[in-house]
Amino acid sequence: MPSAETKETQMPRSALRHRPLAEAATPGPAPLYRRASRVQGPVQTQPAQTEAPVTRPHSRRRLHPLLYLGLGMIAMLALWTLLSLAVSWWNTTMDDLHYGRPRTFQMDAYVGHNEVGAPSHFIALNYKGRIEVIEFPGGDATHARIYLGPQLYGAGSDLVPVTLSFVDVSGHHQPDMLVHFQTSRLIFINAAGGFRPPTVQEQQAVEQYLTAHGQ
Repeated sequence: MPSAETKETQMPRSALRHRPLAEAATPGPAPLYRRASRVQGPVQTQPAQTEAPVTRPHSRRRLHPLLYLGLGMIAMLALWTLLSLAVSWWNTTMDDLHYGRPRTFQMDAYVGHNEVGAPSHFIALNYKGRIEVIEFPGGDATHARIYLGPQLYGAGSDLVPVTLSFVDVSGHHQPDMLVHFQTSRLIFINAAGGFRPPTVQEQQAVEQYLTAHGQ
């Protein structure tokens, strides 16, 4: 009978409940999250590979030769300026020690002006840039005479020293007065018991005399 044969050939249901061990041991898909109750061992991480530093060739930038030339010229200019200031300061300090302020120069000389046993006394001044010479004939201040020179202009004109010398440059057998300042000089002719500026003819003769004698 068909129904009887079906029951005999059909596998019992209890046998279906048990699966082969090989099939049961086959692992299923791994869970997405691990259970917290399980003890996890230390996670071994693969050491990161460090790259060796790339060494680049050190390129030194060369400066233009004109730069060194310019720096040298600037240094020389600064040195020259400092040297000029030092020389100017030294000269001014020496003039302060010798001539004071205002610049004053004094000397005695026999010029034949009321001199009875005593020479005449002369004081050369640079008072605020104006050159003045004061004479005490025979040393007598009551008969003082003042000879005016030029007015100097420019920076430091009041610090220019003034000196005197007495030389017979006119041929009158009396010493004439020469006033020296900077690179210039004034000539006063000794005449009539005093000094006066030279005439044009006397000035030319005096210049020839000074040139011939290297003065």
